[in-house]
Amino acid sequence: MSRHGLHRRTRHHGPRRKAVLLGVVGTTVVAGIAATTVPLLAADDVSIRATADTTATTVPQDGDNGAKTTLATCAARCDGNPRGAREAVIRFAVTSLPASAVNIRATLRVHAWQKFPATVTAHASTADAGAARPAPTPPGPALDAVSPVAAGFNEWDVSALVRGNGTWTVSLAQTGLETRIYWASTENSNPDLRPRLEIRYDVGTSPTPAVTSAAPSPSRTVAPTLAPRPTPSASPTRALPRPSASPSGGTGRCGEVSDKLVPSCGAWWGMYSPADAGGGWDHGAAVAEVEAQVGRKFDIVHRYHDFSGTGSNGAFPDAYQRQQMREGRLMFFAWESRVFSSGTVLTWRDVYSGRYDATIDAVAGRIRDTGVPVFMGFDHEPEDEPAKGSDADFVRAWRHVHDRFAAAGAHNAVWVWTMMGWSGHYDRYAALYPGDRYVDWVGYDPYNFHVCNGSTVWKSPATTIGGFYRWLDEHRLGVGKPRMLAEFGTNFNAADPDAKRRWFEEFPAALRAHPKIKAAIYFNSAGMTRRTSTCDMTMNHDASAVAGFTRAGRDSYLRQPTGGSR
Repeated sequence: MSRHGLHRRTRHHGPRRKAVLLGVVGTTVVAGIAATTVPLLAADDVSIRATADTTATTVPQDGDNGAKTTLATCAARCDGNPRGAREAVIRFAVTSLPASAVNIRATLRVHAWQKFPATVTAHASTADAGAARPAPTPPGPALDAVSPVAAGFNEWDVSALVRGNGTWTVSLAQTGLETRIYWASTENSNPDLRPRLEIRYDVGTSPTPAVTSAAPSPSRTVAPTLAPRPTPSASPTRALPRPSASPSGGTGRCGEVSDKLVPSCGAWWGMYSPADAGGGWDHGAAVAEVEAQVGRKFDIVHRYHDFSGTGSNGAFPDAYQRQQMREGRLMFFAWESRVFSSGTVLTWRDVYSGRYDATIDAVAGRIRDTGVPVFMGFDHEPEDEPAKGSDADFVRAWRHVHDRFAAAGAHNAVWVWTMMGWSGHYDRYAALYPGDRYVDWVGYDPYNFHVCNGSTVWKSPATTIGGFYRWLDEHRLGVGKPRMLAEFGTNFNAADPDAKRRWFEEFPAALRAHPKIKAAIYFNSAGMTRRTSTCDMTMNHDASAVAGFTRAGRDSYLRQPTGGSR
């Protein structure tokens, strides 16, 4: 976690405390899939800006709606005017879908600043969205409705209209409230608030039968009593089938997982929950406590590790992680080039020079011996590590670690490249990217800090996660790679006690509107912030927040049908 615009604090001389969005296939998850195949996956899902929008109305004083920064909707009787109806009309040009695109799912997203007890229905429209103040036209077929209107982005499923490339126009008609609702238009000064059409599609190739593992690789076990330094025994508790080799096609059924841990539907739901000395550094209990609060297992457990090569920090996977894998969770190991206990910071030159090859090889061997896919990261948020070297040094160190894992046969490591995703570093990300051959997932760490970083802005989930997502699309970095919120989080709003609950409840819809994100991991720690009367980034600081987070975790988009107790 970095508080953008603020200097970092001195790091803790202990495990880095963070939460991450990632997807990993754990033992029960993999065991629960009879034959793991690579499904039809979104080849390059697209987010499209509107080409034109306007407010259709016969009210003359509305003037030139085409030049306004807002759109308006209103019922037929509006603010006392019996002929005051207004419809928001929005046009999109879809041009980039391949001819093989099938199962097209289109979501219209339009931003309102306040919540209203109204129903707003999306219709296919023949109105001219490029005209100033056109008259309303007879509505086309109803596509979807929102009721009530939420503060933030509202979403309509317009898949019945958008069937492929072409020009598509949607009108929004309001009922149930006889006063105007304002929406952000394409001319709004904040590009994050402008209307968008999010399209997800599959590539229609011929199915290839799943390849199953002929000889399952057994897991190692540990003594029943967990300790920070386990000694594996030779007796497995469960045979763990490996994910299939990547076939060229798939069935497209939900519940399938690729060899790179990409779920065929929805997204993984993960947690970073820190342990401390008072709890005996029991990392298993730290996660289990949150799971008990929210009533479900997490798909992914995220931990930070160092280059010490010893103890739970450096000799990983440790007893807690092995137990969590046996219970069906996926592991995400974020490996930091430092030593937590001493505060020693390694440089990237130290890493690629060969000085730490014995440490790298030992970790690679233990990862290989787990026999199941795991997420691996190296030095997340490198753009915030000036003491470690240049961007080129980071890339060289990443490739060195990756190549040593490959040489050790640790092909079950799924590599997650994790950036802050802050706009202040957009000019550096291309130079920090190790290359498609070295990266399996693209991760970033978005936060709604609110007043924690001195701002007063409250960002919706869609706004929080949308900025870097669109930048990746526009600059075509990591094309075709699944994306992960390797960390995410939100503050509360002291002026609105239920704002955090609503933020969590809105989060699954934000993920649906950003379909390339296939894993999200909450960073349940203060991190680089301080807990105050107006700042607390944890998801369980009060009952309202826990209720919202629990509801999010029950959403079908975040409950993978892949075995275990999901």
